[in-house]
Amino acid sequence: MHVKRGEVTLPIGQVPSLLPGDRIWVHPDLPESQSEHFVLVVAFLRGATNPPPANWFTRVETWTNSVRDEGVFVVVPAEAQQALLFLAPETGGDFATLRRAVHDRPGAFVRAGQDLQAASLDRMRLEAYLAEVNTISQTDPALLKERTERAARSLGIRLDQQCFDKPTDQQAPCLVQHSDGLVLDDTNAQSLVSQLMNGSTADLMNQISYSSLGGAGAYSPYVGAIVDTARILASLHTAHFQYIPALALPTKDILSLRLNTPPSFRDPKSVVVVALPPVGPAKPPPLHPTNSSAEYCAQQPGLVLPVEGAPLVFATQMATGLALHVETHDKGKPAAAGKATTFDIPVKADSSAGGLVLMETAPLLAEAYVNAELRGKWGFDEWNGPRFHLHSAQPGMWALDASEQSALVVGREDKLHLKGDNSLCMDRVEMQSGDGKPLKLAWTSGKDDTVEVSVPLKDAVPGAVHLAIYQHGLEKPQVLTAKSYAEAASLERLTLSAGETNATLEGTRLDEVAKARLDGIELKPAGLNRVGDKDELGMSANGSTAGLVPGKRYVAKVELEDGREVSVAATVILPRPAVTLLSKGTQEEATATPSPVHLSSADDLPINQRLVFFLKTRVPAIFRRDEKVEVGAVDGSFETVLTLADGSLMLEDATTAIGMVEPLARFGSSAFGPLEARVTSSDGLAGDWLPLGTLVRLPGFKELHCPRNPTKACTLMGTNLFLAESIGASPVLDNATEIPADFTGTQLSVPHPANNLLYVKLRDDPATVQTLTLPVLPALPGGSAPVQTTPAQATPAQAAPATASPGAGPS
Repeated sequence: MHVKRGEVTLPIGQVPSLLPGDRIWVHPDLPESQSEHFVLVVAFLRGATNPPPANWFTRVETWTNSVRDEGVFVVVPAEAQQALLFLAPETGGDFATLRRAVHDRPGAFVRAGQDLQAASLDRMRLEAYLAEVNTISQTDPALLKERTERAARSLGIRLDQQCFDKPTDQQAPCLVQHSDGLVLDDTNAQSLVSQLMNGSTADLMNQISYSSLGGAGAYSPYVGAIVDTARILASLHTAHFQYIPALALPTKDILSLRLNTPPSFRDPKSVVVVALPPVGPAKPPPLHPTNSSAEYCAQQPGLVLPVEGAPLVFATQMATGLALHVETHDKGKPAAAGKATTFDIPVKADSSAGGLVLMETAPLLAEAYVNAELRGKWGFDEWNGPRFHLHSAQPGMWALDASEQSALVVGREDKLHLKGDNSLCMDRVEMQSGDGKPLKLAWTSGKDDTVEVSVPLKDAVPGAVHLAIYQHGLEKPQVLTAKSYAEAASLERLTLSAGETNATLEGTRLDEVAKARLDGIELKPAGLNRVGDKDELGMSANGSTAGLVPGKRYVAKVELEDGREVSVAATVILPRPAVTLLSKGTQEEATATPSPVHLSSADDLPINQRLVFFLKTRVPAIFRRDEKVEVGAVDGSFETVLTLADGSLMLEDATTAIGMVEPLARFGSSAFGPLEARVTSSDGLAGDWLPLGTLVRLPGFKELHCPRNPTKACTLMGTNLFLAESIGASPVLDNATEIPADFTGTQLSVPHPANNLLYVKLRDDPATVQTLTLPVLPALPGGSAPVQTTPAQATPAQAAPATASPGAGPS
């Protein structure tokens, strides 16, 4: 049987429904030795309450040569809703009797046709399931449970899980026993159950469900449909004809008929009733992914896309030309821009695989993530199925965490964590062993696109470890290198101050530490430092440590990355002092001559002025009178101690202290640079350093003499002029005078000031531009000449000697 619609002809096995105007070609495939003549009647129905007209019935004499050779064409009429085939032994009045029976009781044949069509489709699902169990049991018995469960899910069959409790050789016979009673488990089956169990057939179905035909109590809507159809057709029994149902099981263009009742060729003779596909638009199958958010590697060989919801896709041939349609865009360009690349990957519906199997491996995609859509045909109609999320391997995407590049220790199985884009396309990870043969490593996918790789180093020697990462679709592996060491983690002590959340763990190989526990408090690593030949691991507590008793002996449990737990002595010391810097400033002696240099930064502290700063205590609650304040250079080149006893430290109240330092007197004239302070207790515990500013020394600028012509240079006179690095007439110090570090003179040639202002960079703080204000005096008369230094942009002809002898010519 073929069906032609327009210019397209399909075998009956690929036709889910008919439409008015379709041309049906029927060729009865009876043997040459057929002794009984059969009349084939093709009939169309238009509803239970509207009998079909006489010309909707076509009589075909199957024994004639023309029919045997060429078959017969029948056109589906307009308004038709169903199509039936009747196969009856030739007898007088056979055609008229059939036509009259259908005309008089169209509703019975409408219902019988619907149930027969549903039962035929359900039977095809059972046939597909039985074939899968038979194939799997013979080819791969070890996977019988896994593959049978997938086939049952795909075909909508409810399995008897107790079969898998039996010995292996008994599982397959158990799964296929009572095949007519296997429960069909899908939406269509449930609707049939509701329909059959709530009508006049309820008593009949209750009885059939307890018979061996019904599966000994396993109720099947497929069996119900057959029994109910037989009952309906039996009500049409006449003296000459009895109607028996036949299941139509198409394979390509062959429509095989299966009977539950043997036909009779004596009165009442049997009329075989066959249902053809319904007349009307085809409904696409409700196929959907088993997990709509799942992602799959496009290049994985034999990739299976798990789907469910449409058993007929797996049990019939109605879905054809299935392919996965992929659309990608140029790398780095949005979907709206760039040229799209599209291609189709043919797929096959495989119930034992549990979904759609890619028949070809996808090529590498320009994008790491793409969406693909299942496309094909459902009968004559184009079908756009579900969408899937595909991932494509990208070269060079995996990296070894920097903290683990030196974390391997020989003598055990260690673990490394690889960070990458996605592990879906990862095929395998290999390590180059000592004999040159690659060793396949075990790996598992973790969270946040990480992969944990087990590296066996029990019998290895320290050195480089090379990991080769193979991904589906990429020809060459990505190679990562780590380093292994012979030493293991060694712990010395854990130290922390009571009340603080920060602790310090001392030892070696502390990069292996995962966490620690001390008296119910958990500590996590917070930063690793190498101090000499030891490690110092900063750790942070997740709770308060105020309950720890200073001086008490504690033992902490330290858990390493490999799962081992090591004990280490813990020392709890008194809380360290903690203060807050409220403010700072400088004071000038009342009798001192103010410097003409005006400092532009509040952090610059002149060495010849008093430094005053206020501290607010946090720990302890009040300032203790035995506490001291250390003030010194950040680089440790000089320091001093302020105390209440010597008056350099004074309490404003119980919580606030004032520190006063005479830098020149305390540190001498060679002190300069960043300055900091901290509080220390009488127990020797020191708090954190607080920045105070930058100590600077100022040249002793005295006089500025300038000629009337503003284009000519001026003479700047003073002492310690080498403490300035450059002097100019603008804030950007363009064309400024650069002062050599070894300058010994007392006079400088500088640019003419603008608005009586010069700009200075001090050698102690070259990042800040200061201002210099001096009265502009008339140019010196003939006499000592100022030393000419080299401007930043001066030409060789303009540059003057770096030094000059007294008595040189006038400026």
